[in-house]
Amino acid sequence: MRNIFLVIKREYLVRVKKKSFLVMTLLGPLLFVGFYAAVIWVAIGSVDTKTVQVLDESGLFRSEFKNSETLAFTFIDGNIDSAKADFRKTDANALVYIPKNVIKEPKSVRIYASKNVSMDLKSEIEKVIEKEIEDIKLSEAGITHKILEDSRVNVNSETISLSEEGEKNSSSAAATAIGGVCAFLIYMSVFIYGTQVMRGITEEKTSRIVEVIISSVKPFQLMLGKIIGVALVGLTQFLLWIILTTALTSATSAIVSSQISKESPQVQQEMEKMQNGMPSKGVPGSNVENPMTEILGAVSSLNLPLIIGCFLFYYLGGYLLYSALFGAVGAAVDNDADTQQFMLPITLPIIFSFVFAQFVLRDPDGSLAFWTSIIPFTSPIIMMVRIPFGVPAWEIALSMLLLVIGFMGTTWLAARIYRVGILMYGKKVTYKELAKWIFYK
Repeated sequence: MRNIFLVIKREYLVRVKKKSFLVMTLLGPLLFVGFYAAVIWVAIGSVDTKTVQVLDESGLFRSEFKNSETLAFTFIDGNIDSAKADFRKTDANALVYIPKNVIKEPKSVRIYASKNVSMDLKSEIEKVIEKEIEDIKLSEAGITHKILEDSRVNVNSETISLSEEGEKNSSSAAATAIGGVCAFLIYMSVFIYGTQVMRGITEEKTSRIVEVIISSVKPFQLMLGKIIGVALVGLTQFLLWIILTTALTSATSAIVSSQISKESPQVQQEMEKMQNGMPSKGVPGSNVENPMTEILGAVSSLNLPLIIGCFLFYYLGGYLLYSALFGAVGAAVDNDADTQQFMLPITLPIIFSFVFAQFVLRDPDGSLAFWTSIIPFTSPIIMMVRIPFGVPAWEIALSMLLLVIGFMGTTWLAARIYRVGILMYGKKVTYKELAKWIFYK
């Protein structure tokens, strides 16, 4: 144990003292905020206004196509042949042709463009035409426009969980968001820190430093100490990121609030009214509760102690299971280029887990969700997707037990490869060769 502790201490101190660790720890929160700000800015600002010409021979849709920030409609007259000829001379993005018999033959609508139109534009145009045709047909059946408007209602239901302890508010949106975030963090951590273990071992092997270390420490102790040391580095970085992100978010909110109160006392007054849940006369949507209050309320409806505890367990379990395999690959090869042939079998279960998570979010209690949250190679990601929705205690216990057994199995397997591969140079390793190393005595 003393040797393992010394290796853990060396790995931890060497990595946290690196300039790259300090830079990434400080820049991480800024990069996260900048990334999401860039995504929002691109989503809002990257869409130019599209000009769409409409040739409506039926005369039914002139008042239905409304201009917006992204779409500008212009109506033209004449026949379709002349419209197509004129369209080539303009800068318009699309030409929509609606024939006279569109009510009887709705599939006769045509959209012309110099190149393929986007799915959003096609969908927007089709939606307007479908809605108007539907209204016309219902009106012909004796249903008035007022009845149609009254029949269109939005249902916003409240979800409540029933248990032996009684009723408790729940939030499907918060459970989906928290589950998705936890799964994504584990997915990224396994790749980032597992790769660090692999490259660290390869570098020590290439520089022959490992030959000096092996003279004092057993290969298994060296591998285990390195894996745990990098895990502690990852946890340290996560903790610092949470603290810095919280501080950054709080400071930004305080600065924005201060600027709003200085520049526009009226806006500040309206915000205070909204925070207090008071209706604000003349302000559209002022009867809606503060969105931040709704988000915090939704998150607080979840079992946060259980989620945080399980996240730490599955984060460490998933990392330890996969980093042992990454370490075995690093010991088996002489350089980074040779690692590619062994990376695919390790990364495939992680990628499959992330893909399966999209389906598990839709049915967190299905058979796919159950089996993938029990199998150790997929359980760290899938179980964290399920837990915010509520999982029986025995399933969590079984999943944790199998994950621990899986980690012990992969560590044993990796240690057998590591003890031979770490001192093997200049040999092109194959899967057959790795199988022999496992059973060497």
